[in-house]
Amino acid sequence: MKSKFLFVFSVSALCIGTLALAHTGVKNMTVMARMQSMSALGDSVKVLGEMVKGNQAFDAAEARAAAEAIARHARETPTLFEAPETDPKSEALPVIWEDFTSFVAKSEALETVAADLAVSMQAEADLRSGLARIGTACKACHEVYRK
Repeated sequence: MKSKFLFVFSVSALCIGTLALAHTGVKNMTVMARMQSMSALGDSVKVLGEMVKGNQAFDAAEARAAAEAIARHARETPTLFEAPETDPKSEALPVIWEDFTSFVAKSEALETVAADLAVSMQAEADLRSGLARIGTACKACHEVYRK
């Protein structure tokens, strides 16, 4: 279980770092809004990850707020991607708009996992398992819809 968590956390951390570099030179404002939302979502994942790794003390209220932010960004994601706009810096693949229903379902799955964690988290053990589920939901979308 620990190795699965570390893998999911590593993938999430790599995605967050890649997003930060990808913002330079974006011309399309719709794409920029998407990237900013994904970056903010990533920042919330990072807060949870730092607590799980022990780099930051577990704080249930702060962790719940981060999970709520992830749920909020996941809920907003389909709206941000309704228009099939692109930019050379975008990492979004065209399959998003070819199979938009599945894309929305994956976003809703992340929203559900994050919202459930925000409500149910009481202890650090809850955070560890919840972050693993968030990482799995992120990965499920990124594997199909992101370069």
